[in-house]
Amino acid sequence: MLLEKKLAEKRLTEAYNNAKIEYFDNKSKYIFFSDCHRGNGAPADEFAKNQNIFLYALEFYFRNGYTYVEVGDGDELWENSNFKEIRLAHDEAYSLLKKFFDSNRLIMLYGNHNICLKYSNFVEKNYYRFYDGYNEEHIELFPGITPYEAVVFKHKDTGQEILTVHGHQGDRMNDKLWRFNRLTVRYFWRYLHSIGFTNPASPVKNAERIHKIERIYSSWIEKNKIMIICGHTHRPHFPKAKELPYFNDGSCVRASGIQGIEIDDGKIMLVEWRVRYDSSGNLNIDRRILRGPEPIGKFDLRNNEYILKSEKMNL
Repeated sequence: MLLEKKLAEKRLTEAYNNAKIEYFDNKSKYIFFSDCHRGNGAPADEFAKNQNIFLYALEFYFRNGYTYVEVGDGDELWENSNFKEIRLAHDEAYSLLKKFFDSNRLIMLYGNHNICLKYSNFVEKNYYRFYDGYNEEHIELFPGITPYEAVVFKHKDTGQEILTVHGHQGDRMNDKLWRFNRLTVRYFWRYLHSIGFTNPASPVKNAERIHKIERIYSSWIEKNKIMIICGHTHRPHFPKAKELPYFNDGSCVRASGIQGIEIDDGKIMLVEWRVRYDSSGNLNIDRRILRGPEPIGKFDLRNNEYILKSEKMNL
């Protein structure tokens, strides 16, 4: 545990030191989604069941001037080696993401399941443009895009920082050993995944691993006085009173719908989009605030005294 903790804290510090800086103020508007795991439309494609919810939510955020921040694992590139198949299966999603990109309102991070986006040649080959076989022409998708491992959102007025990473940093099987883990997923676990089995290296349904990651990240937050927004565990989290500012935006593949973190008007909140029925039996896609909104400044550890639950968290 101690070695794993040191590794994770080292990786988080490296990510922070090399992060892109995104300046924001109280007029800035962001929506953070992660873990879409867009696949090729096959039975193992978990995104397919929530695609319409995702599209509806992103249309809302585009119309209302938000910047879309995809916090890793947007594309499922462990189970699928061919990005073209993913793009064709979810053409509407990429058309909408392109609208954000063309408006300079798309920030893309990579996670463990799309870690190959750290390689510029892979990104240029697959994400800059694609070939339209029907019209026999190349069409631009995200020309010149740079996916990041980490982004630090820095408030223009207060200097408060928010480190945003996918959350696999320091999770050994999904970080240092990702190539081996990808092989097991692509050639073994993907087939079991389609009938309900989960890779034991994944933290998604392993409560002990989830809590360990949360404890380690909270320890880094306490030492560095910087709040974190991440994904990876698929478990949404918004800190309660006096808890360290560890935020997790959940995922887009849960049966209940999709969760995300919104920043608007200098406040932060955890939201969920899901299908609900009304009194007439009609199905509608609704947005619900799960936690918040709270002023971002409330989570600035440089200026606030927190009562830490160190014994319970085993920091």
